[in-house]
Amino acid sequence: MKKSSLSLSSSDTSALYNAPGGSSADTAFAQSELGQKLLNTLSDPKASAANKAVAEQLLRNPVRATAWGIEELAAHAQTSAATLSRFARSTGFSGFAAMRDEMAQVLQSMLQPMEKLRDAVQPGAKQGAVTQSLEAGLNNARTAAQTVDEALLSRISARLATAGTVYVMGFGISSHLAAMLSLDLQPFCKTLINVVEFGGTEVAAGRLMNIDKNDVLIVLSFPRYARDAIQLTSYARDRGAHVVALTDAIVSPLVALADDVLLATAHHPVISSSSVAAVLLIEALVTSLMVSRKANVQQAGKLTEAIAGYLISPSSKKR
Repeated sequence: MKKSSLSLSSSDTSALYNAPGGSSADTAFAQSELGQKLLNTLSDPKASAANKAVAEQLLRNPVRATAWGIEELAAHAQTSAATLSRFARSTGFSGFAAMRDEMAQVLQSMLQPMEKLRDAVQPGAKQGAVTQSLEAGLNNARTAAQTVDEALLSRISARLATAGTVYVMGFGISSHLAAMLSLDLQPFCKTLINVVEFGGTEVAAGRLMNIDKNDVLIVLSFPRYARDAIQLTSYARDRGAHVVALTDAIVSPLVALADDVLLATAHHPVISSSSVAAVLLIEALVTSLMVSRKANVQQAGKLTEAIAGYLISPSSKKR
């Protein structure tokens, strides 16, 4: 199988994913000129389903795609090699190989700041899975801290403060994140419903039945994405609710359905996704809401007083 004349080595791939900020290689690629072309394909209502599938695969797996042959990419995108060739030409390249070479060129430029880090690692040395896991979490946290949009958090907080009902929804591993967000937001919202607090999809759908234009839905979904989250978010959007998505990447299926998007990089070398950045953004959103109004600060004080009797304090230890 013919490979690209310019491809990324295994050490290149490792650097892109494990260097500080490198876990967001997909986001950085999407901001390139080629990445923007692919994003335009995804958002173009006239684009075919096959072309959108190809664009999504390239955006989601830019590093791996530089090593894939045309048949491999076709298999991942569930399309044909002929379709890929036509797609490449429609994007302005002479063929698939030229498009893949351009992807490699873009990714190579991202590697330049990482050369010093790579030189510090002995050839052939491999980090243990636990160390890689910890570093991935730190990288995700760093990316979240560097890219958080405080103005966006403020706008979302303003909507939450005035919403008739705030719905929080997350399935699978995201249900735990949704429960954390619900618990922290509840004292500062008029009415809050954790859509997947208990019961399955049928019960969750019932809780969303009356959502309308006066309400806000905060939906959380990370790889592997839950189909139910996408379907119920579509329902909420059709009902006119304001949708806030907390997800991992611009190619997440939630992005097209959301009015506001909070991105929490979730790359992890072993498990399907990391929750570290998501927790940071949850805390940032709750903080933004708490300090947005004087009444919220007072409410937080009342809550502390109400539960003080149930908490262990230094004075109670001495008794």
